[in-house]
Amino acid sequence: MFEAQWEPFLTERDKEHDKLWGKRELAGLGEKPALLLIDIYYSVLGLKREPLFESMKLWPGSTGLEGWEAVDRTAELLAVARSNNIPVIHVKGMQGISPWVRRKRSAPPAGMTPELMKKGTEIVHEVAPIAGELVIEKSAPSAFHGTPLLFQLISLGIDSLIVCGETTSGCVRASVVDGATYRYKVGVVGDCVFDRTQSSHYLNLYDMHQKYADVVNLAYAKQYLEQVGASKKQVVNQ
Repeated sequence: MFEAQWEPFLTERDKEHDKLWGKRELAGLGEKPALLLIDIYYSVLGLKREPLFESMKLWPGSTGLEGWEAVDRTAELLAVARSNNIPVIHVKGMQGISPWVRRKRSAPPAGMTPELMKKGTEIVHEVAPIAGELVIEKSAPSAFHGTPLLFQLISLGIDSLIVCGETTSGCVRASVVDGATYRYKVGVVGDCVFDRTQSSHYLNLYDMHQKYADVVNLAYAKQYLEQVGASKKQVVNQ
């Protein structure tokens, strides 16, 4: 469903290989999904909507306008999940621990204050948690590593994960691989994940789609959650 978007980033050899071995149909999702929102906080978007390189002046890890566009689409999907009683789990980085990113930390940009740094750790208003929604803090790229996420999914009887957030090539991918390792059916909403570089975004979507997940668009994900919600209501009314 996303072939046309990642195809420009494939080499001619890759395209030929895909014809011979590439995924031809979706693996499918289950009957009890949870919506997993990963690392959607201000430090990766900025406090206002600006083009990437402008936003990076104060927020070096920003994903710019493409990130905000993905957030707006995620807000649409979140509304569908909530209206259909689909469990929603928010995941964010734990503060005060050694970073897992293997690069030297530079000095804060001019204009960065302790107050802004604290604000940067907050989940953005557009997809902020509401009462009853779990917020998990992680100390590694994966939402599973060292967190109670797996126990929560087991207790809820979840069989599928619908994943949104950032970055596609980093924490999203790590969480998707771990989710697949635990044998969950995983759907990555291509319209609702985002990254800092286009090639990393699209090539990781392609790779996850081939190995660990179904990469689907927003319309597909919304329809799927609505169908699950309708089935739930039908069972309750019987």
